[in-house]
Amino acid sequence: MENIQVSFPAGSLRKRLSGVKKIFSPVLFLLMLIPSSGDDSTVIRFSCGTEVEIIAPALEAGRILLARLVQISGAKRVVIGFEDSVYELRREGEEGGEAFALIGLDLALKPGMHDLKMTVILKDGRVEALRHPLLIRDHKFPVTKLRVKPEFVTPPPEVEERIRWESELLQMVYSVITEDWLGEGPFERPHPGESAGNFGEKRIYNEVPRSSHSGVDVAAPYGSPVRASNSGRVVLARDLYFSGKTVILDHGLGVFSIYCHFSELRVSRGQNVKKGDLLALAGSTGRSTGPHLHWAVRIRGNRVDPQALLELGLLE
Repeated sequence: MENIQVSFPAGSLRKRLSGVKKIFSPVLFLLMLIPSSGDDSTVIRFSCGTEVEIIAPALEAGRILLARLVQISGAKRVVIGFEDSVYELRREGEEGGEAFALIGLDLALKPGMHDLKMTVILKDGRVEALRHPLLIRDHKFPVTKLRVKPEFVTPPPEVEERIRWESELLQMVYSVITEDWLGEGPFERPHPGESAGNFGEKRIYNEVPRSSHSGVDVAAPYGSPVRASNSGRVVLARDLYFSGKTVILDHGLGVFSIYCHFSELRVSRGQNVKKGDLLALAGSTGRSTGPHLHWAVRIRGNRVDPQALLELGLLE
């Protein structure tokens, strides 16, 4: 894999979140490279000696990339931009531990060429930038028809304000990024029930098309325990109109896991939980056709398949 690099003074680097799109020379993006097609890992080497490993089990909508800082020789930190998200890799001193980022390929990501835009901020004040092209494969999601209560297809006027407020609440929850990693080791299934494997399903409720299914449905008998798939902090635990009684965990670095349709909640907002701790009891609240667990994952707002997180096997 050949990567194209440029170097220029650090003075042109803006704030980490707002400036990453401005620091790449336009000439850089006119050059065609052989794209990475996934299914393996690629080590990207900067001229300063810094190395970043990109682990890509699969390159298609709903999957996850792991970017791992292998060597930071000669640099302070690495900034990675993908689509509208920015990730930072850094290691503080010799005892700083491993630096990594999980990069979500959103459910709606279109197939074709996409770039990882990578920047190294050097200790001497210079900046190096390169792009690592990714070829995102096409993936066809199935279409499913379901019957639910009419009020969950066309909500009555009296609940419109509630739905709007809950939508804004969720956007606020996902917008707060914890810079430290709160997880411990690999993710685990929150319930032993069989997964329907229906991530990305295009849903038609009562003959009315609605948004795609952004999680997986897990067979969970009424009242059965559902546990945290990894350690984190409870950032939401309440009854929502569409997803019913819901728990959201913040695992740090912009990674959130979501658990829906509970009959009873057993945690509260602000509580720290360990992997395997009891979150709630399975149920059928909200827009649901029967008792089950809806399990979903978002990474900086990107909707990804929870199964992809399990398959990644990070931090063994």
